[in-house]
Amino acid sequence: MAEQETPKIPDRLFFRIGDVSQLTGIEAFVLRFWEGEFPALSPKKTSSGQRQYRRKDVETVLEIKRLLYDEGYTIAGARKAMRGRPKQKKNAAESGEQSEQLFSSPKANAASPDLSGIKQELREILALLNRR
Repeated sequence: MAEQETPKIPDRLFFRIGDVSQLTGIEAFVLRFWEGEFPALSPKKTSSGQRQYRRKDVETVLEIKRLLYDEGYTIAGARKAMRGRPKQKKNAAESGEQSEQLFSSPKANAASPDLSGIKQELREILALLNRR
């Protein structure tokens, strides 16, 4: 699937669910569902019960959308991918250093526990399929 252009997020403190829906192209009922599925997505609620999404929440919605729609992850797979990703740093220079560290050593990435767990799961699935 072709990757979609990331929308420009307006410079505001808070967004209502309708604003986020319009910005991201995700229906409001889907956003509410994702709140229960992804701990990283946690908009605050006003005293009247309206959701107030912060910029971080909108960015999280866009990341979830990318994982599910562009990358083809399942909900469980996207949740696991979100859990395993490094925390975003405020400083752009620090972010550059962080991404450089992540991709500088392929052996370090191959040895991560997530990949070895996935490899083991794939072996088990293959063994089950071979039994049929």
